[in-house]
Amino acid sequence: MAGLWLLAALTLVAAKWIDPPTTAVHMERRLQAWIHGKPYIERYHFVPLNQVSPNFQHAVISAEDARFYLHHGFDWNAIELAAEGDMEGGRIRGGSTLTQQLVKNLFFGTGRSILRKGAEFTLVPVAEVVLGKQRILELYLNVVEWGPGIYGADAACHAYYGIPARSMGREDSARLAAILPAPLKRRPERMTRYSTIILERMRQVGW
Repeated sequence: MAGLWLLAALTLVAAKWIDPPTTAVHMERRLQAWIHGKPYIERYHFVPLNQVSPNFQHAVISAEDARFYLHHGFDWNAIELAAEGDMEGGRIRGGSTLTQQLVKNLFFGTGRSILRKGAEFTLVPVAEVVLGKQRILELYLNVVEWGPGIYGADAACHAYYGIPARSMGREDSARLAAILPAPLKRRPERMTRYSTIILERMRQVGW
């Protein structure tokens, strides 16, 4: 176990300069398609952060981790709110930050376990220290799943809107960011209500 953790930590160090050729989620989806005998086409095109529209960057942060630039990998306020929502039967999303989601995407896939959470908890601070906020955001935007076989902001923008990520406007960015909690089930054109909330969050912080 210690050897695997060290390998993951070294991979994070390398990711400061090297774009990941694949992730645990990518491999998981390929395996699932093979097991079920379904066709699988992967669209994964890594682009620099400066090739992703600020509108899109801000929409994703507003949707997934509003305190991204204020925390150090764990948003304890969001975790507390999520716990209270769970206890009260509410629908508050889990308090997972972009850094936590990146680590999970890279190394653990979509599964859940106590061991996985423990390993994630120790790798998140490594990612924050080694990568820094801008590289974490760049990596996250490029590896996260946006739909069946669709990974990364640029692939998502081409798939849903036929344009590169650098050309995304505010409203389309908010709609696309709104599918991230469930990208295999949601579609941007159906996300009017949630995208309106995301746009309001963006406005409140001056974006």
